[in-house]
Order: sequence, then structure tokens, then C-alpha cells
Amino acid sequence: MTRSYSIRTFGCQMNVHDSERLAGQLEDAGYVAAAEGDAADVVVLNTCAVRENADNKLYGNLGHLRARKNEKPGMQIAVGGCLAQKDRGDIVKRAPWVDVVFGTHNIGSLPTLLERARHNAEAEVEILEALETFPSTLPARRDSAYSGWVSISVGCNNTCTFCIVPSLRGKERDRRPGEILAEVEALVAEGVLEVTLLGQNVNSYGVEFGDRHAFGKLLRSCGSVDGLERVRFTSPHPAAFTDDVIDAMAETPNVCHQLHMPLQSGSDRILKAMRRSYRSERFLSILDKVRAAMPDAAITTDIIVGFPGETEEDFEQTLDVVRRARFSSAFTFQYSKRPGTPAADLDGQLPKEVVQERYERLVALQDEISWEENRNQVGKRVELLVATGEGRKDAETQRMSGRARDGRLVHFTPTGPEIDTAVRPGDIVETTVTYAAPHHLVADGDLLSHRRTRAGDNAEAGQRPKTDGVSLGLPSFGRPAEPAETTTATGCGL
Repeated sequence: MTRSYSIRTFGCQMNVHDSERLAGQLEDAGYVAAAEGDAADVVVLNTCAVRENADNKLYGNLGHLRARKNEKPGMQIAVGGCLAQKDRGDIVKRAPWVDVVFGTHNIGSLPTLLERARHNAEAEVEILEALETFPSTLPARRDSAYSGWVSISVGCNNTCTFCIVPSLRGKERDRRPGEILAEVEALVAEGVLEVTLLGQNVNSYGVEFGDRHAFGKLLRSCGSVDGLERVRFTSPHPAAFTDDVIDAMAETPNVCHQLHMPLQSGSDRILKAMRRSYRSERFLSILDKVRAAMPDAAITTDIIVGFPGETEEDFEQTLDVVRRARFSSAFTFQYSKRPGTPAADLDGQLPKEVVQERYERLVALQDEISWEENRNQVGKRVELLVATGEGRKDAETQRMSGRARDGRLVHFTPTGPEIDTAVRPGDIVETTVTYAAPHHLVADGDLLSHRRTRAGDNAEAGQRPKTDGVSLGLPSFGRPAEPAETTTATGCGL
């Protein structure tokens, strides 16, 4: 009897990509994805430990699943990800109806652990302290027909005092360039038009094999992949950001002029307390160089408000950097105390009301700047990769949504004589921006062009790429000589 699965993902892009790997393994083991609304035989919770309410969210979900499991004999519940790595066996102590707990270093063990738990009729907990199998060697069932994540490294060598990720993901491990490019080739062979290179600190890529310019070389190599139209990456670290990466972005046509550069704070005193090994002027100088090379670049950031010991003067310095940086948007966070991080034990933990008030001032300032920057886009011609699920009001407005090359979200009207049959997610359209809001753009005129793509064909058919794991040998750059021998594109499937 075929068993069904569903995966619930919490947290960052890294977790989203890990969930694709988990889905690929389960399908290789004979499971099928549960239809929407159906009760799955196996429910996997892929957790995040970064946010303050992560524990509450996990155990709230497990409480709901307990009732469902009581109604469905044989149902299994698995918990993985960063919170599983942190809490280990405590999860089955607090929720004894959980069948499997696995960590960030052994996501490849899930099918075996499920089978073992079913056979032994008891919970299986397996948490490794170091990476067992690099995730890229595992199969992946991709979420999107037109855009794919490609992990270039795992782990982190930084020691930011607010972050628990290094202790849960381990030290940085870099994939070989040939492996990365082979996976990109496999995705493009499946119709994917856009890849996002993924790592905790993508621009420190190469540290493991001693090439500090490896990331810039990797971006240039992606430019030689036929059929790859857009390359993005997330997230770099300002301390490791070098001029050769800026040159590679500017000189490689398919690398998008979009940069997510985490600031965290504009106060040098707070940056030092955070162990962020750069200062505000160094950060701003990077943005100046990026804009000199790519005047159209859209730059986004992360900012934490209310770090322990932050004074009003420190916060005002953050506001000043935000004014000077002119971010197109920002992910703003209120500091949350995470047990196990050095910052959790620092003096000067701020009252919630102080943090909230500063947070609201920051958001108001950034919204004003975002709106001003977006108004500068009105009247411009933009190329969009049509997306699915980006516009919550698309059904009622009769619009569709897509991402411009600079990453901005654009809601557009799919009308005009240039349309070839119908516009689908995964197609490429061009249009003119007619209206700007702080967090999106609108283009209500007729489309200027429409190109149907294989990604659009796959999206229309409900097909998603599946790629086998990739593992090559020694580091090298350039496209793999014979990718057919190193990767297997297994075709799209439901």
C-alpha cells in the first residue's frame, strides 16, 4: 500500500530547500505527496530555531497532529531541522506521539528512521554532530517549475552573538564548483529559468578549498549555462564582500542586479557587540561600489532592533544608515532572546515596549524610502518572470504577478495583442510600471511582449522538476565537460 506524505516548513530558504530534499527522498522510497486537504500518512515538520516563538509553534502544531494521529492508525510524525537539532530527545519527552526526530546533519536518514520506527513501534531519535551526507547528494522534488534553489555551502564560520545557526548547522562546508554547475545544468534541463545560489554566507564560498575569489568565479561560470536566464544569491556577509563579486555581477548578463546585504545595526558599538566584523562606513562603501557598477541595482537588508544594550543614540545611528543606504526594502526584526546564544546572557536586555516603539519608527522610515524608490520605477519597462502565489488579491483584481530582474514584485494585467494564447507562471512578459506602493509595483497597461516557455508548459501541466543528487570530484571551474554522466535529470513528475 502506497503511503502519502506532507512536509511543513518553517523558517529560512535553507529550510525550504532542505524540504525539497526530504520530499525527493520520500518519493524515491515509494511515498507520494498527499493531495491538498487529505490527511497524510507521514507528516514531517521541518523546524527553525531562530525566532523566539519557534518552540511554541512546534508544540502547537504537534498538539493538533496528536488528535489527527489518534483518528488515523499508522500515521507517523517526524520532526527535523534546527529545533530538532537543538532539543533532541526532549521532543519525544514533551510529545511522546512523535515517531522520528532527526537533525540538520542527517536529513538523508528520514526514510530509514520512519521504517525503523514503524517496525520497532517506538520513537527513533537520531541527531548527528557533524554532516553525514552533503545535502546535494540527495534527490530533490522541487517546489517550482521555473525557479530553483542551489545550495553552494552549508554551515557558518561566523560567531554572531545573536545567532544560533552555527551551533546547529556546523562549520562551513563548501561544495565543489563542478557539483554546483552540474546541478544548475540539471535544473535548466528540466525547464528551470532561474536559480538562487544558497548559503549561510554565500560570498565566503571557497574558504574550505582556499580560493577567496571562488564565489565571483562561480557567478561567471553560471553565465555560460545555456538556457539559464536569471541567477540570484542569498545571503552574503558584508565582511567578506569583495570587488571581484561586484565585477562578476555587473559583467555576467544573467546575474540579476539584486543584492541582499544584511546590515543588522547601524551602530558600530552594537555591531561590535554582535561580533559583526564590519562597521557602518565599510557597509555603506560596499553599496556605493555596487551602485557605481550597477546603477539599477535593488539592495535589500536585514535589521535587528533592540539588541541588548542598544541605546537611543545607537538606534538613531541605525536610522541614519537606513536613510543613507536607500534600501529598496528591509526585513526588520525585533531582537528575540535565544537560549544558547552569547547575546542571551548579555546585560541590558531591553523592555518590550521600548523595542516595539523603535521597531515601528524603523518600519515607518523604511516604508517611506521603499515607496520613494518604487515611485522612481513608474514609467519604466520591466521584464517579469511570471510567478504563482505572489499576489494575494490577484483573483479579485484579475491581475497576475511576477518578479522583475531586480527582484521587485510587480502585479500586472495580462491583456493586449502581444499575448500568445495565455500567460502562465514561468512565462516571460514585458510591461510598463504604472503605479508604485511601498512593497510592490503595478503595471495595468497591455503587455509589451509575451514569451511562452518550457517552464510555463510544466507549470500549466502541474509538473515540477525532480533532480537526483550530484557528487563530482576535485574543485574546478567552468561547465562540466559531460554533465549527462554526472547528473540525471529524471523528468518532471506530479
